[in-house]
Amino acid sequence: MNEEEEFLEKKIQDSIENPQNMGEMIDADAVGTVGSSECGDMVRMFLKFDESEGKKIIDKATFQSFGCQTAIAVASMATEMLKGKTIDEAKNLSADKMTAEIGSLPPMKLHCGEMVEGALRSALEENPNKNLGTPKKDKSTLSKSLVQAGTVAGKIKVIPITDTEGQK
Repeated sequence: MNEEEEFLEKKIQDSIENPQNMGEMIDADAVGTVGSSECGDMVRMFLKFDESEGKKIIDKATFQSFGCQTAIAVASMATEMLKGKTIDEAKNLSADKMTAEIGSLPPMKLHCGEMVEGALRSALEENPNKNLGTPKKDKSTLSKSLVQAGTVAGKIKVIPITDTEGQK
């Protein structure tokens, strides 16, 4: 294992042993869920907004993950990174920016960052102009959203992971 691989492995292991902001947020203002049909991994992101200087900002972000250690590590780092960001700033966060702390992900793990980015975008798109005084009450869990037919809360988007040229 080279030095870069060892660093990546250590950062992922640190995030797995002590993940930040992991768990469901009952009073979330927005929730986004994304899954990969190819690997079976899923990430759900919960966002709570506040207002500062007339702008809507992310006060708190949490996540649930049904996936590999890399997806958990990236989601953990992303939720820390999101605190205090405006919606526009959050929309500009790419998977590369969210994984910058651990460095470049290996090709077979790029989809982990893309899933976290997708869950964030899904949550932000769901709630672009929502009034802060009426938070969404999403009481579903990630596992419930997988097994309950016809559930409205916790819709799952399966987004095919593609390379930069649009090929699977």
